[in-house]
Amino acid sequence: MQEDISKNEHEDDGLFEHHQIKVDPKQELLRIDKFLMDRLPNVTRNKVQKAIKDGFVQVNGETIKSNYKIHPNDNIRIALPEPPRDTEVKPENIPLDIVYEDSDFLIVNKEAGMVVHPAHQNWDGTLVNALAYHFQQLPEMEGNEGRPGLVHRIDKDTSGLLVIAKTEKSMTHLARQFFDHSIERTYYALVWGDMEDDEGTIDVNLGRSFKDRRITDAFPDGDFGRTAITHYKVLERLRYVTLIQCNLETGRTHQIRAHLKYIGHPLFNDATYGGDRILKGTQFSKYKSFVDNCFKIIPRQALHAKSLGFIHPFQNKAVQFDSELPVDFKEVLEKWRHYIQFH
Repeated sequence: MQEDISKNEHEDDGLFEHHQIKVDPKQELLRIDKFLMDRLPNVTRNKVQKAIKDGFVQVNGETIKSNYKIHPNDNIRIALPEPPRDTEVKPENIPLDIVYEDSDFLIVNKEAGMVVHPAHQNWDGTLVNALAYHFQQLPEMEGNEGRPGLVHRIDKDTSGLLVIAKTEKSMTHLARQFFDHSIERTYYALVWGDMEDDEGTIDVNLGRSFKDRRITDAFPDGDFGRTAITHYKVLERLRYVTLIQCNLETGRTHQIRAHLKYIGHPLFNDATYGGDRILKGTQFSKYKSFVDNCFKIIPRQALHAKSLGFIHPFQNKAVQFDSELPVDFKEVLEKWRHYIQFH
């Protein structure tokens, strides 16, 4: 009996449905496209072969060809476009902060509060609605219609950079880099507490919470969820909070937020993961008032997708894009700096 280890564990950045299959020790040799077509529900042979051709199928960590024959105990990893709930997108004249644009892709600096794509309870006002207005011919990943140009996503209340594909070839090329975890992504985060180490790595499985499907939980025993790796480095210590830089090696849903909660340093004002109350500091009413004012300045989790680096789809060279911290993030940092200077 084959074991599908991670069916439907959706990766935050890939907009894919991911499957990880451990092949049975008694499995006979069989072409991988035939094996996957039989193994996965509602998947055609053409869809499997396209995934193989585009590099979205790996066996034992290596990309393979469609004539590969599976062997006993092989570890198969496949990513298929995650179908959206609705494919109709209403173009809306919403301003976009475009950091860079060429014929292959554009880099957008998303403001906090904007949902990336239409979904349940958020059918308009999204980044995709804005893209549909400003760019009429953006490509859509096969099987993922209704999300033109999207290769990855960030949370509604996280600000920062997103890459948008302008051609089908660019989309495939960029999506494969996300699948291979070769995209360089740097986030700035303000967290509760004084981090013990100047830098470190959080390597703890993440998966959907058994109690609340909207939340991601850590599974340190590795008995559930998927591998998730976050590297962090302290940038500035502000006594009761710390400004850190996070670099993602994987891209799981709410990865940074869940990992930092797990190590006891939730994001400042992250209501979902417990950072929207005083976790460090004094009991004085003046301090409580100060923190409340900080929460009002940045009424969201203090997380910003600051930079993106990847191989250009057609120039075959490394490109890097950076962004300024948004006003609310800068203001709350200045407020903390002033507080620790005079208290």
